[in-house]
Amino acid sequence: MSLHVDHYPYQGAGSSGTPLLLIHGWGMHGGMWKNVTERLSAHRDVYVVDLPGHGYSKALRPSQASGMGLLDALVDPVAAQFDGPLILCGWSLGGQVSLRWALRHPQQVERLILVASTPCFVRQQDWRYALSMEIVEDFAENLRQNYAQTLKRFLSLQMRGSELERETLALLRDALFSRGEPDITALQNGLDIQRECDLRSSLAQVTQSVLVLPGEHDTLIPPQAGRYLAEHIPRARLVEIKGAAHAPFLSHPEIFVDAVMGFMRDGN
Repeated sequence: MSLHVDHYPYQGAGSSGTPLLLIHGWGMHGGMWKNVTERLSAHRDVYVVDLPGHGYSKALRPSQASGMGLLDALVDPVAAQFDGPLILCGWSLGGQVSLRWALRHPQQVERLILVASTPCFVRQQDWRYALSMEIVEDFAENLRQNYAQTLKRFLSLQMRGSELERETLALLRDALFSRGEPDITALQNGLDIQRECDLRSSLAQVTQSVLVLPGEHDTLIPPQAGRYLAEHIPRARLVEIKGAAHAPFLSHPEIFVDAVMGFMRDGN
């Protein structure tokens, strides 16, 4: 598999510790992290991946899998490109990828950082902290008709409620197609993962230390989903980023980096 990975070498003195791998969200690419990569590389070796079919990475071969099998079909070939151990930092869908990676390949994953993440993207009878199925189905239909416009609409939804909404949205829009347009099948598969995968029953099996970083004003993935993760993962801690929406590393980079570095320095 042709997987594009950017490397930001450690810029500090002495040992850098376990490398940090940043994993982007649905429809995005690794360039979305550029606001924090230089700051983070002052403390660690940093790797940034373009998931298959996004950015500079080639799409995977078509898969007949569905539901959790579709998530595993994404996680396993990406995990196979790395030896580990790694600290995984996943944003949104990248958070669900990171969680599943830690469950399936625990020997590769030393720690987890879940940014604006959720165990379940779609609202259910016993799960209110999510989008309605109607909204997700609407995205899927619009994706077939005009995926570029659908992604731009998705950006606006991500930033709604942020105290720096206009500025952060501009950053996202500038970066959206800077590495080319994503593969339509990869986008559809990502929506299917969001629609069908529910990791709530697996959270107690996560053995790694986990930092959960929700945005206070996130309307796409409400902060209650992050609180749920922190309450149900045995070794998790919560840092809710005040004033942020769905991309706290863009809107509040200093607070984000401070939280990540504090977590990675902590031995527990």
